[in-house]
Amino acid sequence: MEIRVANAADAFIGIGGTLALLTASVALFGSDSSAGANQIALVCGAAIAAGIGLKNGHRWKAIERAIVGGIGTAMPAILILLSVGSLIGAWMISGTVPTLIFYGLLVLDPGFFYAACCLLCAITAIAIGSSWTVAGTLGIALVGIAAALGQSVEITAGAIISGAYFGDKMSPLSDTTNLAPAVTGIDIFTHIRHMTWTTAPSLAAALAIFLFIGGGSEAEQAGNLDASLALLEAHFDISALHLVPLVLVIVLAVRKTPAVATILAGALTGILFALAFQRPAILAMADGESNGVGTITRVLWTVLFDGYTATTGDADLDSLLSRGGMSSMLATVWLVIAAMAFGAVLERAGILQVLLRGLIKLGRSTGSLIAASGGTCFGINVLAADQFMAIVLTGRMFRDEYLRRGLHEKNLARVVEDTGTITSPLVPWNTCGAYMAATLGVPTLAYLPFCFFNLINPLVSMAYGATGFKIEPADAEPPANAQAVAA
Repeated sequence: MEIRVANAADAFIGIGGTLALLTASVALFGSDSSAGANQIALVCGAAIAAGIGLKNGHRWKAIERAIVGGIGTAMPAILILLSVGSLIGAWMISGTVPTLIFYGLLVLDPGFFYAACCLLCAITAIAIGSSWTVAGTLGIALVGIAAALGQSVEITAGAIISGAYFGDKMSPLSDTTNLAPAVTGIDIFTHIRHMTWTTAPSLAAALAIFLFIGGGSEAEQAGNLDASLALLEAHFDISALHLVPLVLVIVLAVRKTPAVATILAGALTGILFALAFQRPAILAMADGESNGVGTITRVLWTVLFDGYTATTGDADLDSLLSRGGMSSMLATVWLVIAAMAFGAVLERAGILQVLLRGLIKLGRSTGSLIAASGGTCFGINVLAADQFMAIVLTGRMFRDEYLRRGLHEKNLARVVEDTGTITSPLVPWNTCGAYMAATLGVPTLAYLPFCFFNLINPLVSMAYGATGFKIEPADAEPPANAQAVAA
């Protein structure tokens, strides 16, 4: 049977039907939609898209191979998710997170807490080039500090993500910061310099908002704060020595050690520190069993696969510290698998290409072209659930059109980062949104309104396109490959 090209009606049914299901999922289940409802919506969407593909002559075996391939591209993210689950449990029982919370309660003032979270994560992410690592290490502790101080964990999560994605976006060590210029044909430092024009004002605006929000904040009553500090000291050995697992992870990340290896090394180090320094916490979780090798092994093993369970006697503190384990990430892994399957079927059936061609036609002026490429990036983040696919597909599809319009490729590279990298954690079923929600323990739709940097940056980028400010013509600077040829 001859394969027919998907048309606008196919795209409307495939994409519109799925978006309607996802909208219904959020309306019916709210912030709990990622626990299973969104997954079912995405599986149904994949079935609709597969039906359209079969109608147009695609064979089921080819669609099935596309699904397997799409899920395969998400395996690194899935392995990181499972590893971070173990890391969180290990760092709870090792005293690493309790120590960070203890020191944070002593030094972080509620008046500038949100802004400090954002800035601290931004600096760390620039140094290591990974928003995921920052969220999985500092982010966990900062959410804990926020809860202990009586601050909003939703705003804190927004501040963490804002800072982490600024640093990730501006770091030459980041994978997306390397990918965007590679796809568009420029060098990375040209790309970073050009991004500064949209990224720096966006971070400044976000920090100003976080300062304003935190300006009227006050800590909980001193007695409650002192009680939390006393409980942490009573149930954990608190010492700067317990920050070694965190330092190790940062050093390995800076040295570009593979993410899974880095996170597992941090988890293993945490287990060793728990064994050496946190015997009372281990025995408390053993619930009165004998102090034997078998009991200790069982507790530490449980922490890695099912998380740490705190028994301090304070319900709020126990809820804060009882986290982690690979099992805590299984719903998120399910979401990633469903989303990647849906995106793969859309691409295989040609539905995604219909959408992209239509968006290119909308870009008649420079401003509308930039808006169309930015909208494409965000749309692929929603539909294909992957920031790398958003960057690659948009860069490839729009590069020739930018050159034909006399626009430098660095404009396109900046746009795909401003709208692809930055908006990925705002979509609940995107790999980044799912990761941030699972790691920080805050639903995507709950932290979304407070990711001020992620919300402002795309708007600044679109405003620059509409006004022509810092939109460079093609002859302003030769592409990196042209310079190499001339040399």
